[in-house]
Amino acid sequence: MARVVVVHGIGHEWSGSALMGRDVVPALRDGVRHGSGLRLDEDIACAFYGNVFFEEGTRNLGVPPWDEHDVEDGFEAELLTAWWEAAAGADPAVTAPDEPGTRAIPGTGRLLSQRVRSALDALSGSRFFGTYSDRMMVFALKQVRRYMNEPVVWQEARARVAEEIGPDTRVVVAHSLGSVVAYEALCEHPEWPVTDFVTVGSPLGLSLIFNRLSPLPENGTGAWPGGIRRWTNLTDPGDMVAVVHELAPRFGAVTDELLDNGLKPHSLLRYLTAQKTGRVIAEGLG
Repeated sequence: MARVVVVHGIGHEWSGSALMGRDVVPALRDGVRHGSGLRLDEDIACAFYGNVFFEEGTRNLGVPPWDEHDVEDGFEAELLTAWWEAAAGADPAVTAPDEPGTRAIPGTGRLLSQRVRSALDALSGSRFFGTYSDRMMVFALKQVRRYMNEPVVWQEARARVAEEIGPDTRVVVAHSLGSVVAYEALCEHPEWPVTDFVTVGSPLGLSLIFNRLSPLPENGTGAWPGGIRRWTNLTDPGDMVAVVHELAPRFGAVTDELLDNGLKPHSLLRYLTAQKTGRVIAEGLG
């Protein structure tokens, strides 16, 4: 079994373990070489769970033409607001939610379709979400909401991670929503031999996610993931998905580090080829 397992985030729904490996494995090897000078000969596996968001035989139908009317009140609306606020804080071109012109609905705490439209418009003009269509942004919201709330989804996603963990696995590298999947899987399996957890572009510190984790946090502190000895969290300051850049205040002895992914702050491949990421992975392999 693989010594290193990579867990993907949103955006790989039409992929698979082998297909992802064509890009992910060379990127990780390059990162280790850049960060430590070592040539990584260890086996690397990709835990794929992207198709759990589709019913069997439906992926070829593509993403429905979702718009502002399809964002559900509650979790989806709150997550969209968090993205909007993060984008406004990092990108001067994005109008903040409470500034004039955002068409907020006064006198109500609900994020209704007009406010959702304002958020989608603001994000579509940002550096981070500028290439995303409305339907893809709504699709991302729904995926996160479904993982956090639907047992059939989170159980299968965690099972996909478990399939790749073997007696030789020492490092788990997890990106975006995959960091939530991997974290919860590690908490479920303290017997796993994994010693190092590396999260990149992670939303684990966002209250909307943090307060729904399994196991639930106690007294404001999240559970430590299984038998992990070292947890390193790497974030690009411009990564809107990683709204909270520091996980140590939430989980304890996490080493938080910043890096620069250039024009693609949330890119998994750019996180993997970064010297800091490579150094951390190399240290985990001893």
